[in-house]
Amino acid sequence: MKAPSQLHLKTYILVAIVILFGPLGNVLVGKGVKSAGELNSWAPAAVFNFFWHAFTPPTIWLGIASLLTFFVAYMLVLSWADYSFVQPATSASYAVVAILSVFLLHEIVKPTQWAGVAIICLGVFIVGNTSPRTTNRD
Repeated sequence: MKAPSQLHLKTYILVAIVILFGPLGNVLVGKGVKSAGELNSWAPAAVFNFFWHAFTPPTIWLGIASLLTFFVAYMLVLSWADYSFVQPATSASYAVVAILSVFLLHEIVKPTQWAGVAIICLGVFIVGNTSPRTTNRD
């Protein structure tokens, strides 16, 4: 079994990966799909054309790679840390989503939305000061 300090370090590194790569993947996939334009018809040729344009931009594939990285890190961290720690700690990704939306998608984030992100981050700070593992392994 790993020493508690090694377990904490490993947990925090993977939580940081989850916090970064989940939102990054979602934003990149969103940006790539938006570049394909709207689906205006359900005719088979129009649907095929939409999917062809949606899956050819590099942002889609970077987004998929980011989401795969997120998913693997999330599974790994849940294999040893409590869900009651991991889920609230990864809520810091809401701040990353807001930041990426401003810089990559050129969206406007309103002050009330930033206030909501700040409240979530405060909660993450409180949860982050608890132990990642409160249960004993048998």
